Formats: sequence, structure tokens, C-alpha cells
Amino acid sequence: MFKQTPIEALVKIARFLDTTYDCLRDGYRTDRDDYTFTGDEIVFLSSSSMAPATDVPDGDLSSLPLAYQVEEVDEGAETLESISESIYQCHACPLGKTRSMAVPGEGSPHPKVLVIGEGPGAEEDASGRPFVGPAGQLLDKMLASIGLSREENCFIANVVKCRPPENRDPLPGEITACGAFLERQISILEPMAILCVGRVAATTLLKSSEGIGRLRGRFFGYRGIPLLATYHPSAILRDESLKRPVWEDLKLLRDKLAER
Repeated sequence: MFKQTPIEALVKIARFLDTTYDCLRDGYRTDRDDYTFTGDEIVFLSSSSMAPATDVPDGDLSSLPLAYQVEEVDEGAETLESISESIYQCHACPLGKTRSMAVPGEGSPHPKVLVIGEGPGAEEDASGRPFVGPAGQLLDKMLASIGLSREENCFIANVVKCRPPENRDPLPGEITACGAFLERQISILEPMAILCVGRVAATTLLKSSEGIGRLRGRFFGYRGIPLLATYHPSAILRDESLKRPVWEDLKLLRDKLAER
């Protein structure tokens, strides 16, 4: 039995399938018009759908394409733990073969801020935890400066969940392979804001080719969530002159959180 009306269930299924297709295709969710009702029928208005646009009479599921037919919608199935388990079992790209441990992420399940980096380093690969090396220790200090912490009100994750060899930038195919995991995490976490640390995280979520120096210092919208980019902690460790602009970015984040 459906736990909601057939029309509500169909809308939820269509959204899920469209989002899954987007993530498998290019690692991102594509913004699209919502699904619209016409009289006693539902019309799927979608720019990219796994099944063709279809009119479905209210209450009649038999004519729905097989891609949209299910027996039950389990709203409670997806959890951070189930996503982590999927990440541990994933070998969709070569990084799954070279990693020591996958690094799903950690922190508050109801965060004010979701912090996103590019990928695990050597310490993270060994421990299975994100940002635990020198850059991670600096990140903790950065967050603490505006009243945030991974233990209480932040969740920390990466664009890719396995370490790229020699800490190189993740390749486009590797980012795409991990894209659905990050999208699923964002959907569950529903953070008040997203902080992208470093060029890779910022350009991946914003689909931009601009450098971090041009992307930082201003807010963007990501699925209705304010997103701010700043320099990666490892960049600050290499160049202390970046401390000032990062502090300015953190103050912007602090002020934005105070508004919400």
C-alpha cells in the first residue's frame, strides 16, 4: 500500500528518478520545472527524465511506464548510515581499488553548515575520517572562530570519498561517480549553509570554471541553500597571506547564519 495518495507517490517517484538520472549522467542535479497537475491527470514536466512524459489518470497506476511503477514508497529507507554503507561498498571508479578506507564524512546529522572539501588525503585514507591531518586541524580552528564544530553543528564531507593517488585533483569521472553520494547526503542533512573549501569543491558544486579567488567572498544558491566558497586550509598552510581573506569569508558565513 502507498503511504500517500497515488498522485503524491508518483510525483515523489518521478523526482527521485530524475535526480538519480542526473547524478548518474553528470554528477549533478539539474534544475527543472516542477511536476504539474492537469485536471484529473498528472503531467511530468521534466527537462531530462528516465521515462517519457506521461499522463496518468488519478488512482490508475497500471498505465504508468515500468520505470515509474513501484509497490511501496519507503520514506524512511535512506539514512546517513545507509549512504555510508553504499560508499564503503562502491567500486564505481578506480579510486575504489587504490584506497585504504573510504571516507563518507562525519559530524552532526542536523548541521548548520555542511563543509565540503575535494577528497581524502593520506591521514584520512588511513583513518576513514575527513580532515584529520594538519589541514583538518586548521579547519577545526577556522570553524571554532565563528562558533562552529564538527561535533555539534557541522557535517564535513568531500566531493570524492576515496583518496586520489598522491593527493592529485580528482578526475571528472571520479567526481561523477561520487556525485550521487554527495547529493544524497545534502538531501538528508538539509544544512542551513554550505561552505566549499578549495577550488575543486567550489567549481564542482557551482559548475564553474572560475578560480577560487574569483568565487570566494560572495554567496551563491545551491538547491535553495546559501553556498560560500573559500580557500582550502592546506592552501593557508602554504601561504599565510590567505588568512585574511579566509577570515573575511568566515565572517560572511557567520552573519548569514545569524539571519536564518
